[in-house]
Amino acid sequence: MSNVEPVPLETICTAEPGHEIQILPPRIVPLGGPRAMDVRRVLPQRKRSLIGAWCFLDSYGPDDVAQTGGMDVPRHPHTGLATVSWLFTGQIDHLDSAGNRAVVRPGEMNLMVAGRGIAHQEISTADTTVLHGVQLWYALPEATRHMEHRFIHHVPQPVHGEGSQIRVFIGELSGDDARVETSTPPLLGAEILLEPGAVLELDVQAGFEHGVYLDSGSLSVDGVAVETEHLAYIGPGRESLRLEVGGDAEPVRLILLGGEPLGEEIVMWWNFIGRTHDEVAAYRAIYQHELGFEAAPSEEILSAAGLSPDDPPRFGPYPDGEPDPLPAPPLPNTRLRSRG
Repeated sequence: MSNVEPVPLETICTAEPGHEIQILPPRIVPLGGPRAMDVRRVLPQRKRSLIGAWCFLDSYGPDDVAQTGGMDVPRHPHTGLATVSWLFTGQIDHLDSAGNRAVVRPGEMNLMVAGRGIAHQEISTADTTVLHGVQLWYALPEATRHMEHRFIHHVPQPVHGEGSQIRVFIGELSGDDARVETSTPPLLGAEILLEPGAVLELDVQAGFEHGVYLDSGSLSVDGVAVETEHLAYIGPGRESLRLEVGGDAEPVRLILLGGEPLGEEIVMWWNFIGRTHDEVAAYRAIYQHELGFEAAPSEEILSAAGLSPDDPPRFGPYPDGEPDPLPAPPLPNTRLRSRG
């Protein structure tokens, strides 16, 4: 999914210490025009920009596609990150500049590792009436952020417990290992369903930060109440998490994220992740040129980012007959900053 905000904010992504359990509210972001589907953005935000390497979490739906048109995100770029698409209801067609065509279905993960650069589009299928799911990004570390792009489709098997069901799509939890290569330090991503009255004790990695995004229902995490569509951040040091649903509450669906603190300086602007203003400016200029929106970037712009006019293309080729691509917004008037 693209960040389609016309004036995207600079995001300084750091793993700053926080409260042991910190409740983060969502921010509403429209994906298009006045009838467009809204998404709830809970990561990044001012109070917290990273959970491990996880740097972006949008949730959407249940969305009546007949009213909003569903998801219609034309081709757009990514660098230095990976996207994880996870649906609860509906289907989305994915197409990228590496030639990967895939359908995102409920309970099946599509992982696109952008590496040095890729472009893709996401459009809900014609037979989708209700769309509901999450879009996640994680930042690639210095060691792998310039790698070539990859695409992985993974179908995790549910792990059933007393009043619970867990699907681990990245990492290890409750004896299940997704065995998906993320090209990052260890990460965790899972969908958990809980019945009314359920209490789930999870053994977790003490070195991980964790985030619990509550999609539906009423939940407490280690005794702290979490509102629907909010994210609970849990700092490193815990070896277990207690998830509890009231006996008279409705069933719960949540997304559990985790990972070792990234410990690197990154700058995220629009759909690019780099390490400096100059890198992000160069990625934008290259995308604008490769897609035909602007003239070729100057050698000065490229050399400031350590790039060369002789570098191979990053965001193409692309099949004919697809929707027009999204142009990049203008850069802000001030330099983007980074810190560790």
